[in-house]
Amino acid sequence: MPGMPTKSTRKKKVEEEVVIEPEVFEEAGTEQEESFTFKVSHFYAILTVLAFAAGVLLGYVVWGYVPAEKSPVTAARAQGPVVEAPVTAQPQFIRYEVAADGFPSIGPEDAPITIVEFSDYQCPFCRRWHEQVFQPLLNAYPGKIRLVYRHFPLTSIHPDAFPAAEAVMCAGEQNAYWQFHEKLFSSNALGSDVYAQYAQELGLDMERFNSCITEGRFREAVQADLDFAMNLGVRSTPTFFINGLAIVGAQPLDIFKQVIDKELAGEIP
Repeated sequence: MPGMPTKSTRKKKVEEEVVIEPEVFEEAGTEQEESFTFKVSHFYAILTVLAFAAGVLLGYVVWGYVPAEKSPVTAARAQGPVVEAPVTAQPQFIRYEVAADGFPSIGPEDAPITIVEFSDYQCPFCRRWHEQVFQPLLNAYPGKIRLVYRHFPLTSIHPDAFPAAEAVMCAGEQNAYWQFHEKLFSSNALGSDVYAQYAQELGLDMERFNSCITEGRFREAVQADLDFAMNLGVRSTPTFFINGLAIVGAQPLDIFKQVIDKELAGEIP
């Protein structure tokens, strides 16, 4: 209304601005003089606190300082029992007894390094290790590594892993274990049709191969690998034993080289 005082008009405008921009936390309705008084009073309060703190600090510097060698707390501690800081123990290396003879292997029988791998053909991490580390590792130590493959099919999450293990063993019966092994780890799918296709591509005796699978000729052998690994404490794939020293997971090449180099140098008890 035109007859309203000017001050009320300002308040109305301010209230409208607060509604439009609620994120502004300033008190828009405070008069300039009141705002100045508010700030000055706070300034004196803060100045008082700072002066008190400075006084306390000065008193400590002048009267409260006690040299370290004369401090009663330090003396009391020095007179008490001396407790030595714990010494970091040397790394403990545990060698597990893991049989390597009688299982599919590649590399010299008398190689100074024997790696036993417990793996699963449906495991993506096992496949990644095979693709990225397997051959470079063998190339890095020509004639010094014997790699032994043993089965650890995680049947609860990989239903095709156990049949794949049986299939590769049946291929091994015809001296084609590692060729079949390569195909399984390069495959995007597993299953009976895939195994038959690989067997044909490798020129295997299909009647012999099919009967091997149908009869479950290697079922107990695969189960025996699985049981042994479980009893040993293996719980994930892939798991490796380098001369009995465990490495868990699809570790990069450098990790294997560190262990192997120390082992070849005789640095690991």
